[in-house]
Amino acid sequence: MTVEFAEDLNEEQLAAATAGNGPALILAAAGTGKTRTLVYRVAYLVSKGIPADRILLLTFTNRAAQEMLERASQLLGGLGGGMPWSGTFHHVANRMLRRYAARVGFSSGFTILDQDDARSLMSACIKEKGLKAKEFPKREVLLHVHSQAQNRSISLRDAIDQHFDGHDVDVHLVLQVLQRYGERKYELRSMDFDDLLVNCVKLLREHADVREQYVAQFEHVLVDEYQDTNEIQSNMVDLLVGPAGNLFVVGDDFQSIYAWRGADTRHILTFPDRYPSTRIYKLETNYRSVPEVLDLANVTVACSQQPDLFRKVMRPTRTPHHRPVIARVRDGSHQALFVVEAIRASMREGYNADDIVVLYRAHFHAMELQVELTRNRIPHVVTSGTRFFEQAHIKDVLCFLRILQTQDDTLAFQRFMTLLPGVGPATAMRLWNKLGGHFDAADSDQRAVLGRGLPKGAQSRWQALEPVMETYYAEALDDNGGRVVALFVEHFYDQYLFDTYENAQSRLEDLEELGLQFEHFESVAHCLQDVALLTNLDAEVDSVADAGKVRLSTVHQAKGLEWPVVIVIWATEGMFPSGRSLQESADGEAEERRLFYVAATRAQDELLLCVPEYRRMRDGGGMYCQASRFIEELPREAAQVRRIGYL
Repeated sequence: MTVEFAEDLNEEQLAAATAGNGPALILAAAGTGKTRTLVYRVAYLVSKGIPADRILLLTFTNRAAQEMLERASQLLGGLGGGMPWSGTFHHVANRMLRRYAARVGFSSGFTILDQDDARSLMSACIKEKGLKAKEFPKREVLLHVHSQAQNRSISLRDAIDQHFDGHDVDVHLVLQVLQRYGERKYELRSMDFDDLLVNCVKLLREHADVREQYVAQFEHVLVDEYQDTNEIQSNMVDLLVGPAGNLFVVGDDFQSIYAWRGADTRHILTFPDRYPSTRIYKLETNYRSVPEVLDLANVTVACSQQPDLFRKVMRPTRTPHHRPVIARVRDGSHQALFVVEAIRASMREGYNADDIVVLYRAHFHAMELQVELTRNRIPHVVTSGTRFFEQAHIKDVLCFLRILQTQDDTLAFQRFMTLLPGVGPATAMRLWNKLGGHFDAADSDQRAVLGRGLPKGAQSRWQALEPVMETYYAEALDDNGGRVVALFVEHFYDQYLFDTYENAQSRLEDLEELGLQFEHFESVAHCLQDVALLTNLDAEVDSVADAGKVRLSTVHQAKGLEWPVVIVIWATEGMFPSGRSLQESADGEAEERRLFYVAATRAQDELLLCVPEYRRMRDGGGMYCQASRFIEELPREAAQVRRIGYL
């Protein structure tokens, strides 16, 4: 099939997608078709005779990689020559480590710890030291510090000093706990998400033959959202690029908003310095927003004081509309009333509820609004909370599958045992030690030993489980994860759900969906690997249940999305920009400015910025608010200013 590149792409996209060999930096402003350009880049390379399996495509979500490959395959009527290596950094690192884990001291069957596993393990490390939670940083804080050390390639001690600077914390004890966490992971033959990247980079750096193999294999390396790379991800990319320097990175330095998790804009800003022959392509033709929204966003960029930015000016393709609105309201309660009326007005103009989003800097900003939306019976959904695979009932089922698959998964065993009546963490560990630190579910003798060691109240429930285990091995159900889930629920977990949760029926429906999804995997083992590799960035796609609802979201969670109507609340100093961000980081104002730019460029048609003049405080008092600096710097012609009367 012939692809009409010149007809399908504008001049900017065409130049980038059909660039020759060597390093290329594609600076894609918001709404300018970066995904389209990447898709056509893959198609172009294959059309020029590059075998698909000689292409590496790195993204920040598995869904993004899959979407790009599907679109490229549709363009070409099939990619041919195999499939590109594609997926998140963690996914690709896992794939390499499964083959060469022994080179970094692991077996190929190492376990991947998800966030809940990591929290449990960190709690155990704290407990080993005899420390109490009230007297010591929480496990989530310690995991964050550990992650910062890994992702920024700095020492644990430096990460501790940076995080606890000015706080009364025993840094030596913190260091001991973090070091013990690392030791315990190794003892358990497991890696957390950060370890996947760290060990992959270690593999490539310390074993030249492995690196040379992958460098030879990947003739072209493509990276999406390059502005969001952290130190370890940037190193991984650099190690995989061959002498020809065929590195094609796409990003926008002005949409780098994840510094809090290690993203560093220096990687995109210094790209031409690290790759001197770099050709730079700019995508500035915007297909998303009306001209008036782009005018406001361009001002936000122009007012930046960062000297090393890649300056871009978005050009509109859509017809003029009307200017964004700055609504000055009395306080948070008044703002909530106003937003409710603005939503109703938009719907009277023909927009649907799910065409509208309310954005804010932090979730607590929307508390009053949520109450008012509920009071006015306006259907809404908050983009937050627990992801599907992080929910307790889903993780319980996955733990059972992990026990069926491996004999030495301490964390899965401990979690699963506590589902039985009368079994707590201490009892679970006593049973684990009695079994010699491993449990083979296929061994009927071991199952009997475990059953006899359980409290009397748990033995009947355990007996209900044994037939499921026997069936799994007798019928070799490793290739039928859906049936395993159904058997587990039928014989054991449905009773647990109804004894434990008031919304048991809803959770059962989740498990039915889980069973259906598992049927798409060739084995339970592959399924567990893919589930463990899901990242926080892989937010769940909108379900049918969310259709017809106004969405409430932080700006961070709205990245990459767009809506016809965007309402930004609390555009005041201390709220947006965040006072804490300004105080804690030298780059705080620049990051907040990028967040404001991202918020504005989510809007296709309507942009409404709310500026309360007074903020009530928790102690019953209040304070007068100053409009956000990003509002104050706008020229008069950039927006309509409306002082909203009491509603």
